[in-house]
Amino acid sequence: MWNLITLDGYFEGEKRWDLRFHNHVWGDELEALSIDQLQQADRLLFGRITYDGMAAYWKVATGEVADRMNAIPKFVFSRTLERADWENSTLVKGDAVEAVRELKRQGEGLSFVFGSGDLSATLAYHDLFDEYRICVVPMMLGRGKTLFGRVPIRALRLLEARPLQSGGVILRYEPDRAA
Repeated sequence: MWNLITLDGYFEGEKRWDLRFHNHVWGDELEALSIDQLQQADRLLFGRITYDGMAAYWKVATGEVADRMNAIPKFVFSRTLERADWENSTLVKGDAVEAVRELKRQGEGLSFVFGSGDLSATLAYHDLFDEYRICVVPMMLGRGKTLFGRVPIRALRLLEARPLQSGGVILRYEPDRAA
């Protein structure tokens, strides 16, 4: 999973899609990392809210990143969405946990979850992430939406800590399932 969070743990401000804090760390380094991650991915997983916003943006965007975002297989998990009309999208109305388990069994390719706080919380709760990639933004919002909600205590092992010139820090963790 990949996301940006503030130092006080918010991935979104008080209003939906309030991501202004991203601008504090956005630059060439983070853009290059984002493109690299997108090129590594074999599929993207979204909750409905993130899917709606991403689809609205990328369906009309142009360029290398837009081409990849539109071409890559996408799975949207929603009980309320009627259809997924963004190119190469599959609507999953059933149990997200079982669907993700099945996707993991089907292949060795990388699946990424971008944004999608509710989906991220569900998958984290059920220990379905093999890696957490977080950019900590050196800001405090004071309120907003947390990324993981309430998950059980889970030990993680640090794989990488990479500071950015912007002051952000990329953290990569994997679950320490032996702990």
